[in-house]
Amino acid sequence: MIPQIQEIAVNEKKWLGEEEMLDCIAVGQSLPGVIAVNVATYIGYRKGGMLGAIIATLGVVLPAFLSIIIAVALLSAIGDNVYVTGALTGIKAAVCGLILVAAIKLFRQISGDKKTIVFSVIMCLASLVAVAFFGVTAVIVILAGIVFGIVFSFMKGVKK
Repeated sequence: MIPQIQEIAVNEKKWLGEEEMLDCIAVGQSLPGVIAVNVATYIGYRKGGMLGAIIATLGVVLPAFLSIIIAVALLSAIGDNVYVTGALTGIKAAVCGLILVAAIKLFRQISGDKKTIVFSVIMCLASLVAVAFFGVTAVIVILAGIVFGIVFSFMKGVKK
């Protein structure tokens, strides 16, 4: 959903700039809950205050909620159908592709001097290794990213 939200909020409606959307995604990812809901709530709040946040949140949550209710009812009625199993396999692959597209778009939006870009790439790879190979939780990775980001910014400021 993030690429779709980004397309609408940044490109079509011009509610947010590219940099603000990147910040919104970063904050939305670091907060508890589903990132799409967090991002939609933030954008809704920016555009319409508290009522906008509530409407945006419901707009993201209700379709998914209703879809899940319908899917569970259908899947329990169908059972272990070979076609349903195949469809779910295809859906999982498509979701992986959508997540990869979102990651590539986020990576392309990294801006700044070469040191900032190198720092971002190193943090990205370190986060991947920490989670994938050492079982570090996302919360620890995010907190470490905050700390390292502050230290990096401080050190850049000292050198200037």
